[in-house]
Amino acid sequence: MTPGSGFRLRELIDRFGGTLIGNPEVVVSRVASLATASAGDISFLSHRKYRSQLRATAASAVLVDAEGALETELPRIVSDDPYLYFAKVSQLLNPSARANPGIHPGAVVGPDSEIPASASIGPGCYVGSGVRIGEGAVLGPHCVLGDNTRIGDLTQLFASVTIYAGCTIGRRCIIHSGAVIGSDGFGLAREKERWTKIPQVGSVVIRDDVEIGANTTVDRGALDDTVLEDGVKLDNQIQIGHNVVIGAHSALAGCVGIAGSTRIGRRCTIGGAAIILGHLEIADDVHISAGTLITRSIQEAGSYAGIYPFDSKSDWARNAAHLRHLDSLVERIRSLEKKLAALERKK
Repeated sequence: MTPGSGFRLRELIDRFGGTLIGNPEVVVSRVASLATASAGDISFLSHRKYRSQLRATAASAVLVDAEGALETELPRIVSDDPYLYFAKVSQLLNPSARANPGIHPGAVVGPDSEIPASASIGPGCYVGSGVRIGEGAVLGPHCVLGDNTRIGDLTQLFASVTIYAGCTIGRRCIIHSGAVIGSDGFGLAREKERWTKIPQVGSVVIRDDVEIGANTTVDRGALDDTVLEDGVKLDNQIQIGHNVVIGAHSALAGCVGIAGSTRIGRRCTIGGAAIILGHLEIADDVHISAGTLITRSIQEAGSYAGIYPFDSKSDWARNAAHLRHLDSLVERIRSLEKKLAALERKK
């Protein structure tokens, strides 16, 4: 069957594997949550707390693990990771719409730029001099590409993305509206009461299959390049400082801030609003919880958190006051321990 008309469950098994229990000819054309699904929908169970919804769902089929398969009589595909399976099915049922190729009459294209016939340049776009755009790439309305930028095959820029001069974007990337790639890093030298700007002469290099969320900024390097390796995923409203390197297949949630010259390893995850100070090294496979402040390098894989729990305002203020005096309290305890030890010796 063609996308949009639906797929039989046996076709999903042929594409993605898994074990089918029930009628293989059931057709699904949409994905939906267990609570809202109806006939023609396929849903999934990825957390045990939704077991009651699994028993009550009106979906035509469900994606479950081996335990969940015992809790429903619906046609079901059993896999080790139902959520990942759902993601693949959702991509199949919701293919991305591709823009018509060509250069809109309202776009401005500079000299010496190379734009293949398969690319799409939307209205109001500005493409500078010496730009190279790959096959099937899409620029949404009002995108700006500075001189000598490089855009890889099948990369899509949504409306109002700005790529500064000399930056390189790989293949199959997705950059959402309002993102700014290659703006100056925050490089300043103090001169008495004034600041002297340090020219940011590096660039930004983004490898293949990277996704960058809306209004996220990736600063160009001061000397070396800022680099996002293959498969990096950035959420909305993230700040990546100059000379940062983010390892392949790492994922950062919204409002994360990474200061300059920090190196993030491969396959790391960083929760929303976490802050990582500059000039640090984060090992591969590190997982940082939301709201955590990282002030020193992390040399070993694992999960890290530094969140001060919320409380009522009065209790929080009282506890915060105690924390301010923590050093003196520690000294008092040490002194009392010494006195207690002296008394024990006398006995």
